[in-house]
Amino acid sequence: MYVIVETGGKQYRASQGDVLRVEKMDAPVGDTVVLDKVLMVADNDEVQVGTPYVADISLSGKILSHGREKKISVFHYKRKKNIRRFQGHRQYYTEILVEGISR
Repeated sequence: MYVIVETGGKQYRASQGDVLRVEKMDAPVGDTVVLDKVLMVADNDEVQVGTPYVADISLSGKILSHGREKKISVFHYKRKKNIRRFQGHRQYYTEILVEGISR
């Protein structure tokens, strides 16, 4: 059984026991979170798609850690104009251990 869940403006596929790396959430490490914006549920041959969300389905998980991704480099360049700009970015994330999918 797996679900497609929406959090932080992005969609993630999750099943029980998975570790998700989602956008930063304001909750302490060890806290339990409930994600109730479930877009789709698939259980063997049975698929249930929401409009936009599936009712009465939620995903519960435990926050493992907070952190930042590896740095990505952004380089802007315009030829013949002597314009060069270098910029780096590190995105914040939260790791969640999926403990269960409740109906």
